[in-house]
Amino acid sequence: MDSGSSVSSVAEGSSVSHTIRPAPELPLPAIAWFLTLVILLFLPVLKPMVTEWMIDENMGHAFFVPLVAGYIVWLDRERIMAAPVRAYWPALALVLWGFCQMIFGFLGADFFLARTAFLITIVGVIWTLTGAAVLRALAFPLLLLLFMIRIPLFIYQQITFPLQLLASDVAARGLEILGIPVLRDGNVLNLASRQLEVVEACSGIRSLLSLTFLSVAYGRLFEKRLWVKIALFLSTVPIAIACNAFRVTLTGVLTQYDPDLAEGAYHSFEGWVIFLVELVVFLGVHRLLVRIAGRSRAGVSHA
Repeated sequence: MDSGSSVSSVAEGSSVSHTIRPAPELPLPAIAWFLTLVILLFLPVLKPMVTEWMIDENMGHAFFVPLVAGYIVWLDRERIMAAPVRAYWPALALVLWGFCQMIFGFLGADFFLARTAFLITIVGVIWTLTGAAVLRALAFPLLLLLFMIRIPLFIYQQITFPLQLLASDVAARGLEILGIPVLRDGNVLNLASRQLEVVEACSGIRSLLSLTFLSVAYGRLFEKRLWVKIALFLSTVPIAIACNAFRVTLTGVLTQYDPDLAEGAYHSFEGWVIFLVELVVFLGVHRLLVRIAGRSRAGVSHA
């Protein structure tokens, strides 16, 4: 009786061992091959984009975007590798869409259309070779890559001009409070010693873009609470606006002593100092939010 049951259990075990199959692993060689092919095909789009990073100060943060995205992928490698792999061949349509969008954007000189096509094609390749589960695991670093693409020109202009007027208005009020006579005409500040024009570069858009990217990456790496991440992201707008208005006010004050301090290397150095101030304020906001979260948690536990 015992021997018969043992034989049957062995038979059942052997049948079970034949039915259980190991989960498929990520096809890393295939992914590397196709992504390399995509990069080569998109070189006419990628080369001008990287060149723009080097000459456009508004995109100085873009060099760090792929590095931070790659670091996040490395941190999440266990979760990504553990995701079930199921090739989804209908997603090839997304790859074809990306190539067509790249061609239309390139021929029509629409840099935003052509560059976003690169990301669409990468998403299509990953979705095709690995399936939706792996794509979801890579969703955040893929979305982060959007920060390496300059926003469309018409949106850029819609943002910068109001920021110029706001910085000019706040600076004029600040100078009046300090007893410095000033007459504001739009984005131009007429001082006794000289005339200051708050141009696009002084609108604060540069620090706003960099600080926004920093807030998203920082929140992912150093914060787990979703509401704190959202609060940090939203705080970048008032921080960038307030610090830039302070910079314009400071420039107006310095020109009363030496007009050369409003231009050249002095002005650039001033911009770097103000950005460091923005970072300090940003870290202070995070610390304040952490304290608020700790107090609310303590209140709930006492209740």
